[in-house]
Amino acid sequence: MPAGQAVYAVGDVHGRADLLDELLEKIERDAGGHPEDEIRRVIFLGDYVDRGMGSKAVIDRLTDAPLPDFVTVFLMGNHEQAMLDFLDDHTDGRAWLSYGGVETLMSYGVAPTQPRDVLRKTLRHRLPPEHLAFLRRCELHCSVGDYVFVHAGVRPGVALDAQNPLDLLWIRDEFLCAPIALDGKVVVHGHTVCKVPEDLPYRVNIDTGAFFSGRLTCLVLRGNTRRFLATSA
Repeated sequence: MPAGQAVYAVGDVHGRADLLDELLEKIERDAGGHPEDEIRRVIFLGDYVDRGMGSKAVIDRLTDAPLPDFVTVFLMGNHEQAMLDFLDDHTDGRAWLSYGGVETLMSYGVAPTQPRDVLRKTLRHRLPPEHLAFLRRCELHCSVGDYVFVHAGVRPGVALDAQNPLDLLWIRDEFLCAPIALDGKVVVHGHTVCKVPEDLPYRVNIDTGAFFSGRLTCLVLRGNTRRFLATSA
């Protein structure tokens, strides 16, 4: 990490507003022990919605300056993209509903038993404008020092600015099995659930399955060190 800078990277929240609040408190306490920081960033790796029952509450929390003294970066996850594709009528929503969209609809007070066209119209009506703006402004990747932050991973051997957005949101095996995905960089990602963080030389996976495990994980980077904060399972 550049001198005087710290990054707190937060894994997949998936509708667990309770865990998000707990982890944000831990981040604030941890940062308070490092007055030497000149710049602090908190980078959320995407997948804020779906699966857990509190997607609306998660977005409420994230749009309300969750850590006011931090530079905040929100990355796009495949679940946010699937939700936007449904809202924009690019898909019929069948896949999205099958992997967590039902819970998101319920969090916004939308009964999921309605026909899909009605679901889309009702969700558009119930979704606060600031929530839609939040979803649309999420970024695909972020770089700080020797680290690159993405939701799912990268296509090995492809420069970051030439990556296909679908890979950044969805890739798994080709990335996970590559010994080095981006030359000279460490990729920090979520998307693929692991029991404990995978702290490897060229990638760090911090998706610890918060929606079912109760463990939401944060990677802390300062200088040459890596540490982890997590909620109690």
